[in-house]
Amino acid sequence: MQLGELKPAVKKVARRRVGRGMGSGLGKTSGKGHKGQKARSGGGVRRGFEGGQTPLYRRLPKRGFNNIHAKNFTEVTLTMLNKSEAKEVTAESLLAEGIIGKINDGIVVLGTGTLEKKLTVKAKRFTKTAAEKIEAAGGKIEVI
Repeated sequence: MQLGELKPAVKKVARRRVGRGMGSGLGKTSGKGHKGQKARSGGGVRRGFEGGQTPLYRRLPKRGFNNIHAKNFTEVTLTMLNKSEAKEVTAESLLAEGIIGKINDGIVVLGTGTLEKKLTVKAKRFTKTAAEKIEAAGGKIEVI
C-alpha cells in the first residue's frame, strides 16, 4: 500500500448544488416543480397535517388512564442477588456491579429463584415470598 493509494473509509458524496443552471439537472425550479406551497420559501406542512381534514391522531379515541404519580420500580430477583459480591446489598451496589441497569424509583425484590447465601438486603419493597426466602437463608431485610 502506498500513501497515494489511500481512500477514505466512507465514500464522500458531493453536496447537491441546486439552482446552478440547466446543465446541472437541478436548474430553473431547482427540483421543486412549478408553484404551490412546497415550492415556496419556508413552504411545506407540519408532520401529521392532512390538508385541513381532522388528523388521524385526533380522530382516534383516547382510552384508559395514565397515572402521573405512579412509581416505577426496578425488579430484582433472588437469582440476581446470588450474583452480588456484597454482603449488604443496596440499589447502588447492584448498579455498580452491573446487575441492574437503572434504579428508577427504587428496587423491589421478587421471590423468583432461590437465595444461596446470607445477605442483608435494603430495598423499597419486598414480596412476601422474597422476604421469607431471604430470612430462611439467614439474611436480613431492611425496607428503606
